[in-house]
Amino acid sequence: MNEFRIPVGSWVEVLFDFVTEHFSFFFDFVRLAFAGAFETVDYLLVSPPFYVIIGLAGLLAVAARGWKFLAGTVVGLLLIVGMNQWENAMDTLALVLVASVIAIAMSIPLGILAAKSKAASSVIRPVLDFLQTMPAFVFLIPALLFFRVGEVPGIVATIIFAMAPGVRLTELGIRGVDPEIVEAGSAFGASPGRILRQIQLPLALPTIMAGINQVIMLSLSMVVIAGMVGAGALGAEIMTSLSRIDIVLGSEAGLAVVILAIFLDRVTAALGTGKTPISRFIALRKSRAPASASVETAAPVEPELVRL
Repeated sequence: MNEFRIPVGSWVEVLFDFVTEHFSFFFDFVRLAFAGAFETVDYLLVSPPFYVIIGLAGLLAVAARGWKFLAGTVVGLLLIVGMNQWENAMDTLALVLVASVIAIAMSIPLGILAAKSKAASSVIRPVLDFLQTMPAFVFLIPALLFFRVGEVPGIVATIIFAMAPGVRLTELGIRGVDPEIVEAGSAFGASPGRILRQIQLPLALPTIMAGINQVIMLSLSMVVIAGMVGAGALGAEIMTSLSRIDIVLGSEAGLAVVILAIFLDRVTAALGTGKTPISRFIALRKSRAPASASVETAAPVEPELVRL
């Protein structure tokens, strides 16, 4: 009985050999596309002086959360500069942005499809369960086989690992829309596409934004692990500190990751709730507009009353 063994691993190896042999052109195209996207974003983040990027991040911080978050953002990013981890942090941010954008672009349509079709949902959910329960390190193996060492396998593994919450929360948000509102839209003759764009997606936006927030956070955590396959950036620094038992390098690189995580989390969370300083300012202007308009319309009436 001990000699009996199901060779699942051998079957998977045969499958990977077949895919690599017959679809190598596709993986080469994906590798070039992802590498080009990463190099472009990385150039935009690394080339300008650090104070320019800090200034742009500060504008985003004050628009999303206000002056207190602006101060915390500036202090945190200056600390990264002081620890000489700025370039590594920008490389990490570029990896996160590229992987997150692609993961979000894939997860939201899949979530919409799962919300609209029970058959699609019954197929997508087991796949998501598999992706979320599989250890994160396992995703690096096929990515490394298909795309070779470098940033691209890290991006691909990050996309696969991070997209599940985006799909689930998009489906949950759309299914959570009040059916009576959807029926009212149908009663007024709105097409299914218009109902999706103008009713379901706006009402489900807070839940969808929560999913986007989770995608970005998981992308950041996976990018650090991707340092094992040559993704570089802060992940490589952390792996180097582990191999050398270097607590100085590990603590500095880890603190830089924490600062980036807090910044991205707070910004996306504020955008998800819609309660940003800019949105409150716009709402205040709109609330004052009807009052001023009513005063202007009421002013010409006074001469008529005087004549009478």
